[in-house]
Amino acid sequence: MIKAVAHIGIRVHDVERSIAFYAVLGFRKTAGPLGDDRVTILESDTGVEINLIPNAPAVSEPNVLMDVPVKHAGITHVALLVDDLEAARATVEAAGIALSGGPVQFTPTSRAFFVRDPDRTVIEIHESIAR
Repeated sequence: MIKAVAHIGIRVHDVERSIAFYAVLGFRKTAGPLGDDRVTILESDTGVEINLIPNAPAVSEPNVLMDVPVKHAGITHVALLVDDLEAARATVEAAGIALSGGPVQFTPTSRAFFVRDPDRTVIEIHESIAR
């Protein structure tokens, strides 16, 4: 029944700050703000869509899905696929974005590193090499 993921919705505090962060990952603004929630739509060259929903408070607390001992239900991160993990790492580090984890070798053909967006959402940058 499901064909693909249509988009990823991410609650943010400051849309412009988030647009700048996701631009480093290859996203560009394609629409917005739209609707009552003032959603801004970002899209990658390969068609991956992120919807930024600007109704989060300023980050002053830990990410309850990732940074506290109690494990809450919910999506912990989004994994974005890249062709070249080292090139992606060089890009984010050159932009001053610190890795929050990794690189990690998951299997002989997949590895990743992790970053946090300005609102502490975990983003996995993932490489999967076909055999």
